[in-house]
Amino acid sequence: MSSWLLLAAAGAASSAPEGGLFDLDATLPLMAVQVVLLTFILNALFFRPVGRVVEDREGYIATSRADAKQKLAQVQRLEADLAEQLKGARQQAQQLILEAEQEVDKLYREALALAQSEANASREQARREIEKERDQALAALGAESDRLGALIVNRLLPAK
Repeated sequence: MSSWLLLAAAGAASSAPEGGLFDLDATLPLMAVQVVLLTFILNALFFRPVGRVVEDREGYIATSRADAKQKLAQVQRLEADLAEQLKGARQQAQQLILEAEQEVDKLYREALALAQSEANASREQARREIEKERDQALAALGAESDRLGALIVNRLLPAK
């Protein structure tokens, strides 16, 4: 087997002309045509579709980023609006609480004043009734003392 390789190498070496480093025969233009043809084929089959896919992806990424930025700006505006609405709602709630506290305080004071006036009226009524009963008791006591005084006088005077 090694003899066949040696014979093939010897035959190839003897048939090639010796021209130096660069031989300018038909192989150079043939190689140039092959390189240009291969470039066009590779460009048509691989590089253009890959380039289109890369461009499509770049376009998709660019539009996605633009949409994301737009949505982020919209979210930030909505967040600011909601924060402002929340602030307004808190202020309204505090105002309502303050008004409710004032109303409760007013009702409490009115109820307290009404209760005090009713208590004063009841006390005054009780004082009048007590005074009336005292006057009646004093009148009854005066009548009883007059009767007892007359009874004592009647017992002591007939004995004389």
